[in-house]
Amino acid sequence: MDTYKKDRVILHCDMNGFFASVELLDHPELRDKPMAVSGDPNNRHGIILAKNQLAKEHGVVTAETIWKAKEKCPQLQLVRPHMDKYKLYCGKINRIYQRFTDMVEPFSIDESWLDVTASRSLFGSGKEIADTIRRTVKEELNLTLSAGVSFNKVMAKMGSEYKKPDATTVITRENFKDMLWHLPAGQLFGVGRATAEKLKKSGIKTIGDIASADKNYLVSLFGKQGKIIWEHANGIDDSPVALYNQREPMKSVGNGVTFRRDLTTESDISTAVKALSDTVAGRLRKYGYKAYGIKVDIKDSYFKTISRQKQLFAPTWLSGEIAKASIEIIHASWKKNVPIRMLTITAINLTDDLNQEQLSLFGENIESKFLNEKVELTMDEVRKKYGSHAIGFASVINNDLGIDIKSDGDGPAGRKDI
Repeated sequence: MDTYKKDRVILHCDMNGFFASVELLDHPELRDKPMAVSGDPNNRHGIILAKNQLAKEHGVVTAETIWKAKEKCPQLQLVRPHMDKYKLYCGKINRIYQRFTDMVEPFSIDESWLDVTASRSLFGSGKEIADTIRRTVKEELNLTLSAGVSFNKVMAKMGSEYKKPDATTVITRENFKDMLWHLPAGQLFGVGRATAEKLKKSGIKTIGDIASADKNYLVSLFGKQGKIIWEHANGIDDSPVALYNQREPMKSVGNGVTFRRDLTTESDISTAVKALSDTVAGRLRKYGYKAYGIKVDIKDSYFKTISRQKQLFAPTWLSGEIAKASIEIIHASWKKNVPIRMLTITAINLTDDLNQEQLSLFGENIESKFLNEKVELTMDEVRKKYGSHAIGFASVINNDLGIDIKSDGDGPAGRKDI
């Protein structure tokens, strides 16, 4: 009898070059040319957000500057990003997934987990289902994806990354060690750039090294995240795939810090608010939400806490707008020069309708808002590729407040939102 007969069958579907592929639907004349989605093409220091396969073959990589990409590929065609279109196609793709199972859990705008354990009697093996989904998405939407098929969410995610583009990779309990353990530690799901560097300094260079390391030693290095990456390396993950129609709408996204020392100056408060707002805004964009309100919780050195909130004229997912509202709340509700021990900034009254954008009656600079959105989307892409520490606000770097904006730790272990 098969010991693992009752194993789940999990798919992870990851769209290939999603932003670039969606843009090509409106620019078919660029389909046979190297192209990329980027910031302002007139700004040599703008960043590449996504690229098609032809651009990739010329050496163009996500998160590099436009001028560097143009050096590699002078004929590179550039288009601006359109988040509303990406959100629209995200919905279409997930509706295709739901034809095969109601257990569909989006992980980001271009990737989802599917539990197809109970679907095999209707649609065939996990690999057959994945191949059918890839074919369906290609035929109906003219987009491609890579799929991982495995016995849990982590291994399915590793499978979708294993071979691209437009491929299905099956990872089993019998082959995952041979397939994955020789890979660099930084390729393990949940291991960011900073963690990989720390592992390397400890002599842990591969996924297999993580798996064979002492779990308690990893916990001493990384806290509970050390236990999680040890489990991931050993193929351990029992987190469920959520039912798509029973997912509770996200009600708030926040982040809070108890500081190494009290905030006593405007500069201290500004640094703290910028860092927290940056994290909250990044999570909103990742989950596909905007906020109509901002809430700030403030605790003093005597552990007295107040909570105040402010409604916004239009929903936002921009750190600058979140920080501005947070500063206004603090100035209106906190006595000047009273030390602050802890701050929590929370985006509230969320909406996933990204088209609910109103124009200010007082002449809001729409061009400036559009530019800020492009900048922050670019930061998201840089962090996704190089880790959460790769880019940030200068005033936050090397602060003495104990603010260390780390990766969110999203995934099977759960979100760290509050």
